[in-house]
This record gives sequence, C-alpha cells and structure tokens, in this order.
Amino acid sequence: MGSGSSPPWPVQIFMFAIVMLCLIAVAVAQLPGKWELLVSNAGIASMHTAVTRFNTVVLLDRTDIGPSRKMLPKGHCRYEPRDAVLKRDCYAHSVLFDLQTNEIRPLMILTDTWCSSGQFLPDGTLLQTGGDMDGFKKIRKFEPCEAGGTCNWVELRDVELANGRWYATNQILQDGSVIIVGGRGANTVEYYPPRKGGAIPFQFLTEVEDNQMDNLYPYVHLLPNGHLFIFANNRAVLFDHQTNKVIRDYPPLDGGPRNYPSAGSSMMLALSGDFSTAVIVVCGGAQYGAFIQRNTDSPAHGSCGRIVATAENPIWEMEDMPFGRIMGDMVMLPTGDALIINGAQAGTQGFELASDPCLYPLLYRPDQPVGLRFMTLNPGTVPRLYHSTANLLPDGRILIAGSNPHYFYKFKAEFPTELRIEAFSPEYLSADRANLRPGIESIPETVRYGEGFNVLVSVPLPVVGILEVNLGSAPFATHSFSQGQRLVKLTVTPSVPERSGRYTIKCTAPPNGAVAPPGYYMAFVVNQGVPSVARWIHLVP
Repeated sequence: MGSGSSPPWPVQIFMFAIVMLCLIAVAVAQLPGKWELLVSNAGIASMHTAVTRFNTVVLLDRTDIGPSRKMLPKGHCRYEPRDAVLKRDCYAHSVLFDLQTNEIRPLMILTDTWCSSGQFLPDGTLLQTGGDMDGFKKIRKFEPCEAGGTCNWVELRDVELANGRWYATNQILQDGSVIIVGGRGANTVEYYPPRKGGAIPFQFLTEVEDNQMDNLYPYVHLLPNGHLFIFANNRAVLFDHQTNKVIRDYPPLDGGPRNYPSAGSSMMLALSGDFSTAVIVVCGGAQYGAFIQRNTDSPAHGSCGRIVATAENPIWEMEDMPFGRIMGDMVMLPTGDALIINGAQAGTQGFELASDPCLYPLLYRPDQPVGLRFMTLNPGTVPRLYHSTANLLPDGRILIAGSNPHYFYKFKAEFPTELRIEAFSPEYLSADRANLRPGIESIPETVRYGEGFNVLVSVPLPVVGILEVNLGSAPFATHSFSQGQRLVKLTVTPSVPERSGRYTIKCTAPPNGAVAPPGYYMAFVVNQGVPSVARWIHLVP
C-alpha cells in the first residue's frame, strides 16, 4: 500500500465499528444516574421488599423455594411435611438488611409467602397476608425494631383471611384499616381488622378475568376523595369501600392487559395544592397470549395511559415510553418525578418466560408535555426480571433487589437467580448538586392532621426558590407494583432565613386520612429538585 492510500475496506469497516462503539460508550457514560453494589450476596432473592422507619429493609421470598444462601440461627429450623423439597428447612427465606452497615440478619417465616401481599399499619407494623399452600389464608406481622434488635415475623393464630389470597393487593385506608383485593380464584375483597361479613364479592374482578387470569395483583390507589381507583386487566372502576359498591366505570385503557401475568406497572402521581385532584399512570405490559403460549419473544408494550381519576369526565391520555417494558417498577421520587426501572422488553411474567432485559431506567417528569416526559438514564448491568423489586430509600436512592425467573434457585442460567442488592442514585444526588442539598435540622416526630408545624433546614447555598416539604410512604413492593405508594406535597410558606444558612419552613400537615392515611412517612425537604435525607414522621389523627 503506497503512501497516502486508504486502508483496505475490511480495515476501514473495523475502524468505523471501533469508533462507533467508543461513541456509544461515551454517550452511555454521560447518561444521568449512578449505580452501586451494596451487597454481593443477600442470602435470598427478594420477591417482596419494604423499608421500615428504622432504616432497615425487609426482604422476603417464598418458603418452598428449597435451600437459600442464608442459614437460620442454630435450632430454628422449620418443619413442613408437605414441602416437596425440604421437610426440615434450616434456611432463611426472609432477611433484614441494615442500610447503615449493609449487614444481613436472617428472619424466620413459617408459612409460604409466595406471591403474597402487604402494607404498613398506622403503628409502623408490616402486615403481610396470604401466599400459597399453608400460607394461603395466613396473616403475619413484622414489628420493626432498631437495627441491632431481634424483631422477627409473627404468624397470627387468632385470626385468618376469610378467603385464601394468592396474587392479591393491599391498600391502607383513611381510617388505618387495610383492604385486601382479589387474588387467584378470589374475586372478592376483605379487610383487616376483619369487618362483619368477611369476604365481599367483587363482580368487577370476575368481569375482567380472562383465560390468562389478567386480573391478578390489581392496581389499587386510595384517592383523596376517600374512594378507591382499582385497575385490572385493561379496565378500572371507582370503588366505595364503605358500601362495597362500584360507583363509576372508567373508560377501558387501550394496549392489551396490564396486570399479572401481563403486568406493566402503575402509580398515583404526587398529591398537592388543595388535594382534590388525583392522576393515575399505567405503563407497559405484555401482549395478550404471551403467557398461555409461553412466548418469550413477544414484544412488550411501550404505551402508557394517564387519567385524572377525580375528573368529571375522565379519559386516558396516551404516550409511549422509549422502550417496551414488562415487569417494570414505578417508584415515586421525593421530587414528584418517578423512576421506571427493572423488567424486560419481551415475553411475560412467569418462570423463564421473559427475555431481552430492559437495563435502562427511565425518569418520568409528569409536569412536562406529552412527548417530553421520559428521560433515559444510565443503564445497569444486572438483569432484573421476574420477582425483582425497587424501593425508595430515605437518602433518595432506590434500592434494587431480587430477580428469580426460575422455580427454584438457579445460578447457572442465562438469567440466574439474583442475590445482589444494588442502589441507583438519580441525578439529583450527583456531586455538582451537593451545594443545593438541604439538611433537616429539626422536625416534629409526630404531627396531626391539619396541624401547622415548622421545619428547620440548612442549605449550603442561598435559597432562591420555594423549599418543598414532601411526605413519601413506605410501600410494599412486589410483582412490579408498590402497594400503598404515595407522595404528598405539603402546603408550605416561603422559607424564612435564620442564621448561617439555616431556614425555617412553615408547613401544614395533610388535612385527613384520605389524602395521607395514618402511619409513618419519609419527610423530605426539596430544594430546586434536590431532596434532603428524609426524617421519619408519624402522621396521626
């Protein structure tokens, strides 16, 4: 080859490919968000996850999974003669994760929690209901304690569910009781504490059931008017839980089934202002038929529907995500934006029924116009498919756990059982925004509905806008839906400068339990889109 001549075509093509790969790598590296590995082996794959007011995290799998990778304390084995794998089971199937030390403590669960449901009660106790086999009608409680404590699961003996519940949904109500909705073969609702009459038939769930049972794990949201928005398959109703009657039918949502086993996800956007408006978003899902045909390559839906559930004549507003996605988790962030994370771009829910992991999180910005609401974020490297979870942490990160698309634990597979716990940090936690991050100096531990109270904060740079005070619930995350998830933006007055970068914010607590059910909330102060580390606050009547 003479001087000045071009290299051969194969070499040019190779060089072009290298350049393109480098450009793609640079582009990915510049996407917002940061990933970190917290624990390389949690001992279990978390099917259900919940954050407690003591800054610990309850992780829970099913009990008939066979050996986990975490042993119970000596002498604490479980005996179950009907278990097909382990009659004498000395392995943990639930653990407590300490966010401060990253330590894992085994917890003992006795009955099967496979595809069960849960919700925090007003006193901060985690109520956990249903499951399979011996757990079908069980009610359990976990009363959290300080990280160094010995709190553990308690299985209630004096009360059980009226109907067995497998793939049901729990939602705390304005009086602090909990409604339990649906489940496989249970087209009913019931309550905890139990109400007179036991399980109440819910005809809506029967009407939307198809031959795939796309009415499981219904999306349930408590609206600020006190009624429930309940979505299953491709339809929704407004349910009065006082009379157990449907009082409104919403228009169907286009795009096929949206609930288990074809699930996308759903969330209620932040409540604010006079708290009279509630907006529900439902995104993603599998093609109808993918589950019964066991089609792992069927493309997932990328469409989202958004509806003002409290409007006089509500209609679905449609938009598309950058990616089709099933099994995505929707996490409300302290700012009022939302994160969509985990899942796959093809297949359906179920064991070994999905492919093409969706590694890119999305930021959903609800205040932007249609077409500008989604931002693609920095991708992860760990596939999080069936039985994975995502939960907001008090420091603003999102805890990512689980993924076990196999009937038992299987570590030699294309998508193995996943024991790693990760955290994703949104862009608001980047180093260049650290000077905007407020710190809460003082805040009441307990507030009553409608009560005025002050929050003292410190901010490195002078405050130039309104400091928000937002309350985030601690939901029970399972199967692509965070049961009881809620963000409430409090009414505040402009902050008053004190001294040395400190400011006082005058706040008013939510007016009633329909806006924010009683219980423990993460209280965040948000400055120009940057949240503080939350302090737990107890909201009481």
